[in-house]
Amino acid sequence: MARRQAVAASANVETDEVFEMAAEVFRVMSAPMRLKIISSLCNGEKNVSQLLTEIGTTQPNMSQHLNTLYLAGVIGKRREGVQIFYRIINDRVVTLCRAVCTQIAIESDLRA
Repeated sequence: MARRQAVAASANVETDEVFEMAAEVFRVMSAPMRLKIISSLCNGEKNVSQLLTEIGTTQPNMSQHLNTLYLAGVIGKRREGVQIFYRIINDRVVTLCRAVCTQIAIESDLRA
């Protein structure tokens, strides 16, 4: 009986870790601006100027969101001269983002 409780407790800890990790992914994706950046980068690597042209925001705001996505491991970056290029490195986040946005789009079309 004690062994079963220990196994159940271990499973609960693992489940808690999964929920914590999932909550972190949702936290990162909770800002519309970050979803726009992810969507833009799905079409390929871009520098900040290219992102700013596509997404209407200020440079400081863009930098803040890019940093959040970078620290969360969603995007990677590389320097070429004075420019920094960003790209998607976490395909799970992209898959989740597409699934949610597609479902919302379908549901909003059904209501129209």
